[in-house]
Amino acid sequence: AGAVRAPLSAEPPARCVCYGLGRFGRCPIARYQLAFLLLLLDELRVPPARCALFDPAFSEREAAALRALGLCLLPENEEGKHGIEGAATLFYMVHCGKALYNNLLWSNWSPAALSKLVIIGNSFRGMEERLLSRILERDYSYIAKVLKGVEEVALPSHPRYLDTFNDTSVHWFPLDKLQELSPEVWDFVEEPMYRDCEDLEIIRKGEE
Repeated sequence: AGAVRAPLSAEPPARCVCYGLGRFGRCPIARYQLAFLLLLLDELRVPPARCALFDPAFSEREAAALRALGLCLLPENEEGKHGIEGAATLFYMVHCGKALYNNLLWSNWSPAALSKLVIIGNSFRGMEERLLSRILERDYSYIAKVLKGVEEVALPSHPRYLDTFNDTSVHWFPLDKLQELSPEVWDFVEEPMYRDCEDLEIIRKGEE
């Protein structure tokens, strides 16, 4: 709770979006991630009705279970391209593909928008360490460009949940750090296409 609460103290989220939860009806790891999401909403006092989820893998029973919990389902695959529309928003994206994070950043590519956005998901620092810089800049340019403007705190590890939240961090984007980036960083706003990407890790719209 402390790792998540600290970066949200300035402006608590008004809403939450969850991508890539997975088949929680058959996968214990996904069930733990769902349980953590529900505890998180309670901790941050975000009503379940203001939390929207999408995973093309959800079965009808799983979708019904989420609705019974008071959560909302996004009607279509946004490919992570979800604008916050001025509202402080928490994105819960544990173990998602890099393209989803990159698309999300592109959809909110301004200091004003990014400063209202918090991401719980794969460590950006880990992506930087594991990928060649030329691959990161070519395939996931928005992640590469925002690295100097993001703060990151790893979720504390727990021996029982090592596979559930491994490589998971809380990311937020302080406005003062974003404003220190060069103007050229914000001028390039071309939509990501991933033409040369060999390991996309994303289910595109229409491929479900």
